[in-house]
Amino acid sequence: MYLAIKSVTPINDYNLILTFENGEKRQFDMNPFLDKGIFRELRDITKFNSVRISFDTIEWDNEADLDPETLYQESVRIID
Repeated sequence: MYLAIKSVTPINDYNLILTFENGEKRQFDMNPFLDKGIFRELRDITKFNSVRISFDTIEWDNEADLDPETLYQESVRIID
């Protein structure tokens, strides 16, 4: 079972702050993806910053998206 993403905020160095439906905040590094397929377009910081919630996950203006399970498993929990 995956957790839906409730908010996303782009930050420096192609990282995202994600809030999941359980209230947990996690940081996801997009750098490993920026040399692959459609994600190459996100090197343009304007496109990268276009990230938004789409259904239970995130999506960019170029229609790139990532599975919420990947976002959770490959992110690091942020301790407030």
